[in-house]
Amino acid sequence: MESYRAAVAQMNSQPDFNYNLEQAYEEVRKAAKGGARLVALPENFVFLGSLEARMEQAEEIGKRTPDFLKDTAQEFGIYLLGGSYPTPAGNGKVYNCSLLVDPEGKTLARYNKIHLFDVELPEGESYRESDYVESGKNRPVVSRAGEIGNIGMSICYDLRFPELYRSLTERQADVLCVPSAFTATTGRDHWKPLLRARAIENTAYVLAPAQTGTHGKKRTTHGHSLIVDPWGEVLADAGKEVGIATAVIDPSRLKEVRRRIPSLDHRKIF
Repeated sequence: MESYRAAVAQMNSQPDFNYNLEQAYEEVRKAAKGGARLVALPENFVFLGSLEARMEQAEEIGKRTPDFLKDTAQEFGIYLLGGSYPTPAGNGKVYNCSLLVDPEGKTLARYNKIHLFDVELPEGESYRESDYVESGKNRPVVSRAGEIGNIGMSICYDLRFPELYRSLTERQADVLCVPSAFTATTGRDHWKPLLRARAIENTAYVLAPAQTGTHGKKRTTHGHSLIVDPWGEVLADAGKEVGIATAVIDPSRLKEVRRRIPSLDHRKIF
């Protein structure tokens, strides 16, 4: 693996599949034009709206989104992470699926979100992801993607479960991807500290593309798509606006941090 530029795309996805595809394409185009070799899109990048509309469109979304990712990756000659999108699970629910494709349009890895967001937040804000999403039953997923390193897959709420990321680094992940639609309520206090913690404790790069702003009538997300290095330094922050943030993924930096603090070699509990 050699040094390369990575980009995290920050989007304001809506309940309009075609609009969201156009927005995603434009962000990928800008990132590729800026020299990004790996571009990561956020959770729910093709649809962020009501449960009813999501379920009605899940079959179409599940069919068209992989084609969009493959065609776009081929067009720009990049590795492309489709943060997540709904795809039918065959039991009346959907998987929250993340797909990584290579510059030839080949699928390198598929990950279905394991941890589902069932929470009660202040001021009556609540979410029940398990009402419509089937938890992924697969093991932690690491793609051995050659020139861009070993890519560990996760989605949003997974961020709160450090054992998943330790499992990814046990499988030799160099870069941990956390595409998200983090709520504004929790994002203010938890988003950056959790991402920095996952980077520090696993001495790995973290790519966290995110949603921002208001989606439909009720949902508001935090923004601040980040790229964090293995020391926990925030290399890039997209702020609150739609756009991209980029940084260089440097294997020599990864080796340096793991040499200075070889905590992965000092573990006593497995």
